[in-house]
Amino acid sequence: MNQNGQSHTVVIIGAGAAGLMAAGSFANCRVTVLEHNEKAGKKLYISGKGRCNVTNDCPPEEFLQHVVRNPKFLFSAVYGFTPADTQALLRDSGVPTKTERGNRVFPVSDKASDVIRALLRRAEQNGAQIRYGEHAERVERTESGFCVHTSNGCFACDKLLIATGGKSYPATGSTGDGFRFARELGHTVVAPRPSLVPLVTVQDVSALAGLTLKNVSVRAEASGRSFARFGEMLFTHNGVSGPVVLGLSAYLCDVPMPVRLVIDLKPALDAETLDKRLTSDFAENANKQLKNALDALLPKALILPVLLQSGLPLAKKVNVLSREERQKLGYALKNFTLDVVRTESFESAVVTAGGVDVREVHPKTMESKLVKNLYFAGEVLDIDALTGGYNIQLAFSTAYAAATAMDA
Repeated sequence: MNQNGQSHTVVIIGAGAAGLMAAGSFANCRVTVLEHNEKAGKKLYISGKGRCNVTNDCPPEEFLQHVVRNPKFLFSAVYGFTPADTQALLRDSGVPTKTERGNRVFPVSDKASDVIRALLRRAEQNGAQIRYGEHAERVERTESGFCVHTSNGCFACDKLLIATGGKSYPATGSTGDGFRFARELGHTVVAPRPSLVPLVTVQDVSALAGLTLKNVSVRAEASGRSFARFGEMLFTHNGVSGPVVLGLSAYLCDVPMPVRLVIDLKPALDAETLDKRLTSDFAENANKQLKNALDALLPKALILPVLLQSGLPLAKKVNVLSREERQKLGYALKNFTLDVVRTESFESAVVTAGGVDVREVHPKTMESKLVKNLYFAGEVLDIDALTGGYNIQLAFSTAYAAATAMDA
């Protein structure tokens, strides 16, 4: 027992989603949180466009189906602190939540700041001391535990939790330091890659920048593998983004480039039904050139790119199109193709794929298998999931697992 009657001293590196959740989950330890920013939860502030998509309202078994890397490792953590537990915790902390499309959960206030304040209040009421402006420079093992060195000195502890996040959105403080600490302590780090990130295409799509397509089906084909998503996408100045594309990027960051994207612009219509629709539209625009007869079917900016892929003459009158030519157009509408050469950088990524190899971490406790009393939580681990609140929940679940084990 230490002089305060508590059994252990704990240092948490990082006051993000994982660090704050852990800090509020101790009962028997003296806790210090080291945060190199001037405030806590910087990445939470920008999540969900400032609204903070805190979790996804689904049962654990369904939740784990949306985890891209190492879902089996997360089984115990997610069942130990579920999406329902996150909602209950926030509700009990004065932050009621609401569920929107896709089971996305937000605070009723639509303010990320309310979530952060609730997590901070919970941590501080639990006695945790949060030290801002403390940049952890290196971690040293000592006879009694660890020493975290900052520019202000050494923070000694019996137990250490690394909750530094990954490398995505580095402007929020995610600099990848946790990976370096893990390596220095003997751990293997799976190479970090940007995930949930826009894609850059070979084709010049700058004329389409800002165009949003709803209810499209996008299939990514690479190295004999295929991944498909349905929903909304948008064009950027050098490629594509939006929920569908970000979701696909979680799988594409592990495959060699280039990757082919095949976009079905009319997924609700099969080829035969689409041909009937084209026949009907062209009957109403019989004397128009092809390039001027598709306004009812496509956004204006997309007409020329689709026609170019169809190989049909732009100026041909629609009343003289053959059935074969009409079918070529139908094929282009259901198979609009782009070639991806790379993902955008970490600056544009929502999360980091890669991190501390989970084979070296106990799944029930998040304790290192290599170094006693060393723990990891959140994005610093080689875990990531799709968009929709899953990644913040993973930070909460792994942090709760770690804190519960450290507190024992």
